[in-house]
Amino acid sequence: MSVGSVQLAEPGVLSLAGTLDYRSGPQLRKQGAALIASSPASALVLDCTAVQQSSSVGLSLLLAFMRDAKAAGKGCEVRGMPHGMREIAEVYGLDDILALQ
Repeated sequence: MSVGSVQLAEPGVLSLAGTLDYRSGPQLRKQGAALIASSPASALVLDCTAVQQSSSVGLSLLLAFMRDAKAAGKGCEVRGMPHGMREIAEVYGLDDILALQ
């Protein structure tokens, strides 16, 4: 398993990768908030295609990043959520909030 990471992959695209869990969550939260605040883009995509494993911490990060984007006046959408994350989101009733289809 690889350590979790978050980076601005391209303008307006915040890429999450690796393992999102209680060990990586706090640092990723700080890094993601800083990236969102510094991004000049008017809308952001939270790209999860490189996430290898996630606990509910991954969903918590997505929700926090969405709040950060909203507070900064930026639109936000989630892309490429892995099946395991999607299942956790459905259990918690987050389908609509995360715009899962």
